[in-house]
Amino acid sequence: LMFCFMLFWKQLALLMSERLLSGENGMIVDLIGYTDKLSGRPGDTINFKVSSQIDAPVEAKLLRSICADANPAGMGIVETNCDDIFPPQQFNAGNQPFQSGSYAKTISPLQHHAQNSIQISVTVFPTLFTAGTQTILSIGEVRLDLDASGLVTLTSHQDKVSSKTPLRLHKWHQITATMNASGEVSIHILHLASVNANTETVSNQLANALVHMHIDGFVCLAATLDTKGPGQFFNGKIEAPLIMADGIAIADWNLAVDMTSLTIPSALAQPDNKHALILFNAPTRAVCGSQWDASELNWQHKPDHYAAIHFHDDDIYDFGWDTSFSFTIPDDMSSGIYVMRITCNGHEDAMPFFVCPPKGVRRAKLCVLVSTFTYAIYGNHARPDYVPAWQERIKEWGAYPHNPAAYPQYGLSTYNNHSDGSGICHASHKRPLFNLRPGYITFGAADCSGLRHFQADSHLIAWLHNQNIDYDIITDDEIDRDGFAAIEGYDAVTTGTHPEYHTTNTLDALTAYRDKGGALIYLGGNGFYWRIIRHKEDPNLLEIRRAEDGLRAWASQPGEYYNAFDGSYGGLWRRNGRPPQKLVGIGFTAQGIFEGMPYKRVCNDSAFDWVFDGIDDSPIGDFGFSGNGAAGFELDRVDTKLDEGQDITILAQSYDTRDTFMLVPEEQLTHLTNLSGGSESEAKRADMVYFKTPSGGQVFSVGSITFCGSLPWNNFDNNVSRLLRNVIDRFTG
Repeated sequence: LMFCFMLFWKQLALLMSERLLSGENGMIVDLIGYTDKLSGRPGDTINFKVSSQIDAPVEAKLLRSICADANPAGMGIVETNCDDIFPPQQFNAGNQPFQSGSYAKTISPLQHHAQNSIQISVTVFPTLFTAGTQTILSIGEVRLDLDASGLVTLTSHQDKVSSKTPLRLHKWHQITATMNASGEVSIHILHLASVNANTETVSNQLANALVHMHIDGFVCLAATLDTKGPGQFFNGKIEAPLIMADGIAIADWNLAVDMTSLTIPSALAQPDNKHALILFNAPTRAVCGSQWDASELNWQHKPDHYAAIHFHDDDIYDFGWDTSFSFTIPDDMSSGIYVMRITCNGHEDAMPFFVCPPKGVRRAKLCVLVSTFTYAIYGNHARPDYVPAWQERIKEWGAYPHNPAAYPQYGLSTYNNHSDGSGICHASHKRPLFNLRPGYITFGAADCSGLRHFQADSHLIAWLHNQNIDYDIITDDEIDRDGFAAIEGYDAVTTGTHPEYHTTNTLDALTAYRDKGGALIYLGGNGFYWRIIRHKEDPNLLEIRRAEDGLRAWASQPGEYYNAFDGSYGGLWRRNGRPPQKLVGIGFTAQGIFEGMPYKRVCNDSAFDWVFDGIDDSPIGDFGFSGNGAAGFELDRVDTKLDEGQDITILAQSYDTRDTFMLVPEEQLTHLTNLSGGSESEAKRADMVYFKTPSGGQVFSVGSITFCGSLPWNNFDNNVSRLLRNVIDRFTG
């Protein structure tokens, strides 16, 4: 039953994604913005980029975020005034446009006058036919296009010639277009996927041959350029673009060169490399090309097999808006979560950012690690179950009104698909992220708060304020850049509810902190799961390859498991030899619907009574604002085959007694067996654990993504709250 449910969900997600990306629901938000960075330290400047459709000044006001859960049954949204740090100000903000669609463009125009002939050749792998024209390659007034039916058209100065046979989707085709001084124009197509390598040639005679012998313009792959900018974006892979004049190459690119860069040098020797291609909106590299034959799966070993780039008409990762106003973090500003709220004539937006302490300074014993990489990877996740009826609850609660499902043109998440059905593998926060807003509701039909990520993590922040526990904020960005030094010296470091996505640097830093005697607290589920890469030229651009295993919204194509950004193997950290069990003693095992269950204490050793001090009632956490229970949605458990041999004590457990959870794919072997070696019901559980490292480090893990949702219950007076207080006091006392 669960398998059928998940299969249905996957198909629904794909259909919904296709419908959303078609633009049927496209709308523009009247007032919206984003920040150029998600976090900073004193002295750093946060730039706010705002677009307004309203002809009136916009007011900006700074507040500190305590709770981002709009549910009136709890605290509601709680924010404190920061006028003393940033006096409210007004500014003018006009409409700032943005353009989706990836393409490549030369740094300088290509200018050449041929005597006898001009020839353009390119190999293509179309992945989607659209209602409009898609441009494969353009140079000024010369274009190779793909029409709605898949026919190839060469357009030169208003003259056209078209093929008779449409290209086939998801097949390779070599296109050669020739213009001769005699006035003859032809298109030759070699269908590479055909058993007999079928060819087609069409030609036409033009009246004014001389004008076609002159090339003057930027060379553009996957789009055409006009006075309004790029347009007519191509969906598919492009390989081996070559332009020749009188039999001599005048422009040539090997798209496998400098794979980790956003610039592709010309294959021809040129001063200043003026015909290098610049990539816009981050098309996907390290994809299988026309020569790929499965003899090599790593693009670094046979780059000629990966000499293609996959372009999409909905790629969009940096809006590039102008800065509307800025805020420099003062030296004495408390570390925490802040929100810049902007308002204009009844319209409102809220842009969160995270303030860290000065580098090398510790203002509290406890450090909260904010998972900004995970926030960005999920940024603008358009869930397939969204329906407009959710707006009734949103309005009643005063929650954040906009949902990415209704605004696909703002760019979707790596949990969605491109318009051609391929998975979105790049993410960035350089655009408005609707689900990174106070009051955003992920599960609008849930009988609880229905929160994930930033909003769910605010349950922990609200609890810290309620308990008068001082804390510093450090985000993924600081720990990735600064390593262990970013968290060195804290008595304890705690995660939030879902620290899922990590780089090598963040895992190394957390491991070093633990092994040098630090106390690591893991308060979530499905953590430390996927490997991601930051781009060396734009660290805000993230890459994810969903290889082989894992609970996935989509799967990377065979041969495309290695990251383009650095050549490392993608996918699960477990498949890279670093399962989460090695770091925190437990790892992702099962997922269910958004519901929670209580824990039961299973360790009665008096040596661990400190964990349960003051807790006389059982069960633990049969309540909560996330799934109505402390152990829910995504569960982690102990697996001695995957940990480092630590002496792990299981303190409490919660089992899937309702049989609504499923094992994650990497745990399953057949319909009867799984890697645990036991029954499936035995494996579907959350383990709350504790262990020490030989150096004196300590780890406490709860094994559930909904744990923190129980903290605010009954005005924070409950056994989950007491249990966490015991742990924090022990680690920071």
